[in-house]
Amino acid sequence: MVSQKVLIKNPTGLHLRAAGVLCKEAMQYKSLITFKFGDNNTANAKSVLSVLGACIKCGDEIEFVCEGDDEADALSGLVACVEGGLGE
Repeated sequence: MVSQKVLIKNPTGLHLRAAGVLCKEAMQYKSLITFKFGDNNTANAKSVLSVLGACIKCGDEIEFVCEGDDEADALSGLVACVEGGLGE
């Protein structure tokens, strides 16, 4: 299992388009990918509804947790995706 915290920089947070980009990236990997936010809440990074339900805003910090065969690649890919602005 690997994990890393990342700050959401998008002005509108993880809205529908950004959540879709995040999920699309996460679905490229076999690993179980979740993220932690708030007071020990978790969301499935491969589910748009789960990501939207987290209500992540600009400036919020989330912690990706990846577990599986390609966990290191998944973590680096997701962090790069978020730091790159999720397509915005």
